[in-house]
Amino acid sequence: MKIIAGNSNLPLAEEISAYLDVPLAESTVRRFADNEVFVEILENMRGEDVFVVQSTSAPANDHLMELLIIIDALRRASARRITAVLPYFGYARQDRKPGPRTPISAKLVANLIEAAGADRVLTLDLHAGQIQGFFDIPTDNLFAAPVFVDDIKSRFDGRELMVVSPDVGGVVRTRALGNRIGADLAIVDKRRERAGESEVMNIIGDVSDRHCLLVDDIVDSGGTLCNAAEALLNNGAQSVSAYITHGVLSGEAVNRVNNSQLEKLLITDTIMPTEAILSSDKFGVIKIAELIGEAMRRTTDENSVSSLFD
Repeated sequence: MKIIAGNSNLPLAEEISAYLDVPLAESTVRRFADNEVFVEILENMRGEDVFVVQSTSAPANDHLMELLIIIDALRRASARRITAVLPYFGYARQDRKPGPRTPISAKLVANLIEAAGADRVLTLDLHAGQIQGFFDIPTDNLFAAPVFVDDIKSRFDGRELMVVSPDVGGVVRTRALGNRIGADLAIVDKRRERAGESEVMNIIGDVSDRHCLLVDDIVDSGGTLCNAAEALLNNGAQSVSAYITHGVLSGEAVNRVNNSQLEKLLITDTIMPTEAILSSDKFGVIKIAELIGEAMRRTTDENSVSSLFD
């Protein structure tokens, strides 16, 4: 096994490397004066089983190009198998046509990764399950639920919990986590009655005197999450925390969360957390390296990955 890291999340790649006791392969990923990406692999890759660790997080286009060029360099270096490890799969929210003359960018990105020469894809908590079908190569979609469960049990032991989906689309993901910790399910029904008016949030389920855990795959602006926390507290919840896999947190999201009624927002490190996140008491970062590293070990050993989640 060989592991190569792009520039998007080097600390995560180093933690995966430490867990597997496999040093990161020596490589150079830099830019020319006109910002073109240049990659050079400084070790022999012929016949090797290579894993490229690269989240396509902001700046998404730069990190995507790095991934594609690294894969191309490995293919031309005669690597036996190339697995693109994308802890966070950017463009995943563009998984369908929301209107006429719009792209399905997640499918385009899948095509690009395949065309570059990847043989497999390993990712975590895809925004939509059907994205696996956008690839014509084997694709393993891991779930952050096991590491969330461990953190919930240590942090909320003895509390009366309820898991809450912030929208109807996330019910399956939220219910699966609830089943693991033996918690009931509630749903936030979000709707905007007319343009220019704020969202009206109705809570489906009795959250009175419960400690609520909002569960989702991505937090971006944080607006929906903060509004949902307020609505839950208005409906009698004792406290509201959130477990989100990918902390995109663009724009003023960190300030918005800091000023919200959320007790805690827990995210994984699939996207490298900023200093503002690390220094805030409102945020917690859950390490994901062992889960991804174990999936990589099982892939190279030709063992079951799905059994990680039984």
